[in-house]
Amino acid sequence: MPKKEERKETKSMRVIGTAGHVDHGKSTLIAALTGVHPDRLKEEQAREMTIELGFGWMTLPNGEEIGIVDVPGHRDFIENMLAGVGGIDAALLVIAADEGVMPQTREHLAILDLLQIPAGLIALTKTDLASDPAWLDLVETDIRAAVAGTILDAAPIVRVSAKTKTGLDSLIAHLQSLLQEKPARPDLHRPRLPIDRVFTMSGFGTVVTGTLSDGSLSVGDEVEILPAGLTGRIRGLQTHKKKEETALPGSRTAVNLSGVNVEQIRRGDVLVHPRQYLATRRLDAQFRLLKDVSSPIHHGQEVKFFIGASETIGTLRLLGVEELRPGEQGWIQLELRQPVVAVRGDRYILRRPSPSETLGGGMVVDPAPKGRHKRFDEAVLKSLAALMRGSPADILFESALALNIAPLKDMVRHSRLEPAEAETALKQLLAEGRLTALEEGELTPESDLLAAAQPRWNALQNQTLQLVEAYHREFPLRRGIPREELKSRLKLPPRIFQAVMKKLAAEHLLLERGALAAMPGHEVRFGAQEQAKVQTLMRKFEANRFTPPGVRECQAEVGDEVFNALLERGDLVAVSSDVVFRKQEYEFMTGEIRRAIERQGRITLAEVRDLFQTSRKYAQALLEHLDAIGMTMRDGDFRRLKK
Repeated sequence: MPKKEERKETKSMRVIGTAGHVDHGKSTLIAALTGVHPDRLKEEQAREMTIELGFGWMTLPNGEEIGIVDVPGHRDFIENMLAGVGGIDAALLVIAADEGVMPQTREHLAILDLLQIPAGLIALTKTDLASDPAWLDLVETDIRAAVAGTILDAAPIVRVSAKTKTGLDSLIAHLQSLLQEKPARPDLHRPRLPIDRVFTMSGFGTVVTGTLSDGSLSVGDEVEILPAGLTGRIRGLQTHKKKEETALPGSRTAVNLSGVNVEQIRRGDVLVHPRQYLATRRLDAQFRLLKDVSSPIHHGQEVKFFIGASETIGTLRLLGVEELRPGEQGWIQLELRQPVVAVRGDRYILRRPSPSETLGGGMVVDPAPKGRHKRFDEAVLKSLAALMRGSPADILFESALALNIAPLKDMVRHSRLEPAEAETALKQLLAEGRLTALEEGELTPESDLLAAAQPRWNALQNQTLQLVEAYHREFPLRRGIPREELKSRLKLPPRIFQAVMKKLAAEHLLLERGALAAMPGHEVRFGAQEQAKVQTLMRKFEANRFTPPGVRECQAEVGDEVFNALLERGDLVAVSSDVVFRKQEYEFMTGEIRRAIERQGRITLAEVRDLFQTSRKYAQALLEHLDAIGMTMRDGDFRRLKK
C-alpha cells in the first residue's frame, strides 16, 4: 500500500471587519485597539467619518496577529462597505451606547447575515456618554432583539469606551476566544485576492491590496488579473506594513506588481495564479429577499451585484416564480454586464440601483451555467437544489474544474472532503466520465497522477489538435510541428505537456514523430511544380553520388521549404551545414566505412576519400558527422569504431 501523504497545516491570518451606523465610533475604537487610525484620506479626517476602506492591525495576547477592516457606516457609502466585508473571518458590530440600534446598524447586520460571516462580537461603544447601568441594560435588550435570528444571535456584547480605555482588555479577550473557536482559513493552493485598493508608490510602481483567500502568494509568482486577463509578476509583498516573502491565506495583503500599469486595474478585479480561475457573466444562485425591503422583486429586474470586492449591474432572472415577496427565498440566474470571478459557495449581495436599497443575497451554486435556463423547468430546479446540497462528487468536480490539470491528491485536498467521501466521489466521477486521468496508474485520493475535469480536458484536447492542424495548413511541406513549439504555444509545464501528448498519441488523435507532432494521416506531398524541381535535383545527386550538390545549391534549386521537407522526410541527410547526401548514398557510405574499420581496425580521412573517389571536403564532413552521432571516435589521424 502506498504511504499516505501527511497533510501539513498551513498557517493563516485572520481579519476582523467592523460594521455599524455612522459615527458610532468604529474608527476610534480601531485606533484605540491598534494604535493605527484607519481614516487615511484627508476628507475622511475632516468629515470625521470613514468614506473608503481603512485598515489596522494588532497582536492578540496569545501572539496571533490579526487585521481589522474599518468600513463606512454612512448610508451614502454602504457600497464601499460591501467591498470590505466579503473576506473577513469575524464581524465586530459597533453600536454606540448613547444612540443604540440605528438604520445602518440594521442594514449592516442584514449584510453580515446574508454573507454568513462565520463569527461575530458586539461592541457597545461610547459607554462614557451613557454611564447609567439601567440605560446600558435597556440598550442591550434592544440589541438582543435586533440580532435575534441572525448570525450574531448569541454573540457576546462587550461594553467599551475608546476615550477612557475601559473594556478594551475584555474586548480583546473575547476576540481571541472567538477566533480560537473558529478553524483557520485553509490553503487550497489556488490563491484569490479580490482587489479593494489600487495605487502607485514612488520607486515601486503598481500596488494592489485585498484580503487573500484560498491560497498563498509568494514573491516572484506569476499572476493574472481577472477579468481582463492581464499577466504580471509579484515584485514584493507586505502584510501590516511588514515585508513578507509569502502572504498567507486570510491576511490583509499588499502586492507590488511588475508588468501591469495602475491604469489597467480597478477595484473589484481579482489577482490569481494563471489558469486557476475563469471569469463569468452568468451564474446561478440561491437567493433570500430581506423581510423588510420596500417591495417584491420581479423577473427581469435590474440589480446591483456585489461579490468579493467587485460590483456590477445585472439582470435578474427568477426561476420557478414570477416574483419574490419580502422574506421569501428562491433560485435566480444573474446575467451580468461585466464579468466577475466566482466559485461555488461564494456569498453575494444584491442591491436596488435606485432608490438604493439592500435587497438580499445568498450563495453561488453554479458560477458557469451552460446557458439561459428555462424558467419553469423542474429539472433545472432539482439540479440547482442538488448543487446547493453539494454532493461529494459535485464538490470534487468543482475542485477539478478550478485546478484545471492537477494531481488527484491536490483536487481532493482542494475539495476538503473526508477520505471516505473523496474515494467514493472519485470513483463516481471516473465512472461517469466527468473526470479524466491523464496518466496511467492506480487512481486513488492519495495519487499523484494528473487528471482533469472532462470540460477542461475537452478544451485542452481541442486546442492542441487545432494548433497542430493550423501548423499543417501554414507549413504543408513540414512533417509536423516541433514539440517544443507546441508546448510553448499551449503554455503548459513539461510534465503536463508530456502527459497530454502521451494520452493523445495513445488515443490515436496525434502522431509523435521524434521531436515533431503531427495529425494522423498527415504526409508531406509535393505539387506538380515542386515535384518537377525535386526530380531535377535528384538527377544531380544521382550523377554525382559522392560529390553531390551543396546545401545552397539545393535551396536555390527547389526552395527552402521543399529542401527542408526532403530533410524531414529522410530523402536527404545533412552531415554538415553545407554537405548533404541522398539517403541511398549516405547508408551505403556509412556501411562501407564500418566494414573497412572492422577489417583494418581503423581508417584515415585519406582512405575514406579514396574509397569513394570524392574530395577531402565530403570525406571530412561525413567522418565528423559519424563522430558526432557516436558511430566512430577520433584517435589522432585515425577513426575507430566507438564501443
